[in-house]
Amino acid sequence: MMDTPTERCDVLILGGGLAGLTLALQLKQRFPALAIEVIERRRHPVPEAAFKVGESTVEIGAHYFAEVLGLKDHLDQQQIRKFGFRFFFSDRRRDIDAVTEIGVRRPLAVPSWQIDRGIFENFLATEVQARGMRFHDGARVTRLALDEHGTAPHRVHWQQGDSGHITERTTEARWLVDASGRVGLVKRQLGLAQDNAHPCHAVWFRVAHRIPVDDWGGADWRAQCTPPERWRSTNHLVGTGYWVWLIPLSSGSHSVGIVADPRHHPLERMDSFDKAMDWLREHQPRLFDELDPRRETLQDFAFFRKFSYGCRQVFSGRRWALTGEAGLFLDPFYSPGSDFIGIANTLITELVALDQAGQPLGAHASLYDQLFHSFYDNTLSLYQDQYALFGQPEVLPVKVIWDYSYYWGLLGQLFVQHRIADLKLLSSLRDELALCQRLNRAVQALLRAWGEAAVDDPNPPRMLDQSSLPWFAALNASLNDARLDDDALRQRLRDNTQLLRELAAEIADRVAALQPQVDVAPLRSLIGPLPDGVPVRLFPLAAAAMPPAMANTA
Repeated sequence: MMDTPTERCDVLILGGGLAGLTLALQLKQRFPALAIEVIERRRHPVPEAAFKVGESTVEIGAHYFAEVLGLKDHLDQQQIRKFGFRFFFSDRRRDIDAVTEIGVRRPLAVPSWQIDRGIFENFLATEVQARGMRFHDGARVTRLALDEHGTAPHRVHWQQGDSGHITERTTEARWLVDASGRVGLVKRQLGLAQDNAHPCHAVWFRVAHRIPVDDWGGADWRAQCTPPERWRSTNHLVGTGYWVWLIPLSSGSHSVGIVADPRHHPLERMDSFDKAMDWLREHQPRLFDELDPRRETLQDFAFFRKFSYGCRQVFSGRRWALTGEAGLFLDPFYSPGSDFIGIANTLITELVALDQAGQPLGAHASLYDQLFHSFYDNTLSLYQDQYALFGQPEVLPVKVIWDYSYYWGLLGQLFVQHRIADLKLLSSLRDELALCQRLNRAVQALLRAWGEAAVDDPNPPRMLDQSSLPWFAALNASLNDARLDDDALRQRLRDNTQLLRELAAEIADRVAALQPQVDVAPLRSLIGPLPDGVPVRLFPLAAAAMPPAMANTA
């Protein structure tokens, strides 16, 4: 065992996965003179396909990778362009083409990608080194000494090498960023771990072949989509208390996951591949039929008993920060992992910028921490206690439209317009953002009550085409707009607040008509008076779901 002299750098990142490597690139892009080093436990190159989950991107994460970091060429050439989200109400059904489907017939304006994490992280590690940063793979942190006063460097003791040839190393850094994933080095040392009230679990595996989703229906069904390539979507096979993901990878494999609320589907029913297959035989027999004859193509299998968690603090004025799963994690249903990496990394970059300018950090670090936690709490409300309604073909489509509108209309706009750290702008919109937060929580509560009341929703063969809703497609396309000035962005966010009020009112009206016993008054009291002539925005009800009064006026 060898010791080496203490090394020094400006920023030391613990963890060379997606969060750590992208932060390194963002910091170097902003501050070319910074000395940045990354310590990564795994040896590189890492395996393709059977590596990590978190393979689907949505608009914020896709914008972060493609536009903020400038990696669009890699994404277009080495990853799979995603055909949006798609949801099938296929519990206990083999005839996937004869159930209700939520999706798009043609791609929406804003691109996103399916990411083979092994391919992507190998590429990112190469880029980090090519841009002049040091990347230490096969390394293990043995001790952290965090500066408690914000005046001295942080000190990290770590080892590198194989047994018999281990080198003991010490690095001092002005900034320490924990991107070590669920290991949570800094979080564990400082006792920052925080539980949340979201008990869901996940199991997943990869198979070494493409799952031919487009062969699950006839020619007419395939022709509903242009191009006829549903396989490129993040396909959700949904039922009460659970959903199954199907994500294609550019290495040729397919990722399969079962995510469930244990109150409906205990982990013990699916915590091995054979058990998971038995569960699929019962709940998603068409997928089981596809996988069963090719069990030998299994590449891996893993699970998390409770995947979601919080963290009391992620940014500190004492020049440390957490990003990615080293801090907190939500839920994979809408694939927000890369979004929150992009948001955290951007806020960290702004703190480093303040430090580089000689500005005090305490107030900004505290405000950014509050801001990040508010984004986390608002997004968590989309998932908490909502899995029970995933099997409702009238309720979930309304939830999906609301959740997308809330995301694209507010958080998405702030990020793509490069204002996610603009405290002055956010302060000027305090009332609107607070109203939207209250509206979202009230809508989620109403959806939950509707789901409990709607026991026997019809499940007719129909495609609820999101691209056919002009306002919805326009809201998505607005994320591609050139940068707005402050006044124009304020007006856009106020217009989107009004849109959410009107959409919430339509949801309340629909629930009142379908389930009169459900109390819609709390939501209506938040919405307040609306002008006459508010447009209809939701999908029409299936004929079988209409009560007589609605059917007579349809």
